[in-house]
Amino acid sequence: MPSWINDFLPIIGGLIVVTLVLRFLPKVDVGHNDTYMRRRIQNWLPLGLTYALLYMGRYNLKVSKFAFESMQDASGGPLMGNDAFGIIFGVGTVVYGFSFLINGPLTDRKGGRFSILLGSGGALMANLLMGLCSLSLLHEGPLYGYLSANFVVVFSVLYAVNMYFQSFGAVAIVKVNAPWFHVRERGVFGAIFGILISLGIFLAFDVGYKILNNFGLEWVFLTPTILLAVFWLIDFRVVRNTPGEAGLTDFNTGDATSGDDGPRLGAVKVFKMMLTNPIIMTIAGVEFCSGFLRQAIMQWFRTFAKQTDGTLGLESSFVFDNWGLLLFFAGIFGGLFAGTLSDHVFQSRRGPVAGILYGFMVVGAVVLTFSYSTPLVGWLVVLMSMAVIGVHGMLSGTASMDFGGTKNVGIAVGIIDGFVYLGTAVMSFTYAIVLPREELDAAGNIIGAATDPANWKAWPIAMIPFALIGFVLALRLWNAKPKPKTA
Repeated sequence: MPSWINDFLPIIGGLIVVTLVLRFLPKVDVGHNDTYMRRRIQNWLPLGLTYALLYMGRYNLKVSKFAFESMQDASGGPLMGNDAFGIIFGVGTVVYGFSFLINGPLTDRKGGRFSILLGSGGALMANLLMGLCSLSLLHEGPLYGYLSANFVVVFSVLYAVNMYFQSFGAVAIVKVNAPWFHVRERGVFGAIFGILISLGIFLAFDVGYKILNNFGLEWVFLTPTILLAVFWLIDFRVVRNTPGEAGLTDFNTGDATSGDDGPRLGAVKVFKMMLTNPIIMTIAGVEFCSGFLRQAIMQWFRTFAKQTDGTLGLESSFVFDNWGLLLFFAGIFGGLFAGTLSDHVFQSRRGPVAGILYGFMVVGAVVLTFSYSTPLVGWLVVLMSMAVIGVHGMLSGTASMDFGGTKNVGIAVGIIDGFVYLGTAVMSFTYAIVLPREELDAAGNIIGAATDPANWKAWPIAMIPFALIGFVLALRLWNAKPKPKTA
């Protein structure tokens, strides 16, 4: 059996498990027939896979760091050290965070199908340009001198462009699915949302590192370029904004704008309404903390393990070798736990699930501070990822639909997801300052302060206040439910 098939067997097995679990969970009957259910799957599946591929074309920057950090810039330092990565990633996430000012209203006006086509099309072009720049740096092409001297500036600009178009992904998938899912069955969609995120993380990390090792740096960017182009064509052919556009019958979804038959409000008025809605802004605050915590784990564990490997030996651990796969399963279990509890225990309330998972994050961050330099660290951050991905699926993927309502969900999820990435930006710039910098020896190996685990203490400590704040805010959502305009 070819090795690449073996690599995907755990993913196929995981998806089979998810399918069986979802099939045998107690059903929430809201009157959908078999024809409707089949067409809904045809609608969200390619859309969801496109969203996963956007993740592959987003976090490939981290995969590329493993190649760029062993290459020298014009001054003799690493081309992409910890500080350079923090700046590039931070700039991109700031752009992503503020993009909701444009893409939220645009998605509400033009529809989610328009936004996924625009977002995936722009992201594939940005990845193409980063791939071509990587090719020039590797083979000392015509722009080699300029790129080597201005690497951080060039990649900050290209990654910012990528992240602007990436920011359409979450808005598009939630906007499209809002008219297709009743509020009482959206907990399950939140689980699906988390699983799709985790599939994208697996593609970005485990598949990305295999691409890097077997085909070269440039293909880390060119592979998602090609795959996004394929799914752009599929989405254009298959995805529709509403059941009505697919030849079915639209229905009352029971969310905050259900029964609102009045004219569409202007973007400024909707923004004002959302920004003065205490539930929306509390969700945004929780998700700001989720953005910090999720990426503090995802973006830095492998770097920490690699750079301190001489002391801790984590680079040969099972968690290091299967990072993307374990995050994939963490997303499955986190999403299923959150979605099932929300719909079947807490009567479709999202706050209790977020509060429980954030309680785990508080405990996890404190334990990590005292155990980050032990073999426990890998499995602990996987468990913490399960919790924070579960929260993210519940709030960004589900609560945004509930409380924004089908009419205004583009702006609602734009605000919430914008706060996620503003939290990520704070994380990125924080760690660019507080984490140790690498030095290179003559052979391109990392030496100096970054190899001493004691110099990484700030990594877990910085997570504690955000876990505490997220926990307190999540508790304030305990009894929150949307109030439709009509029964």
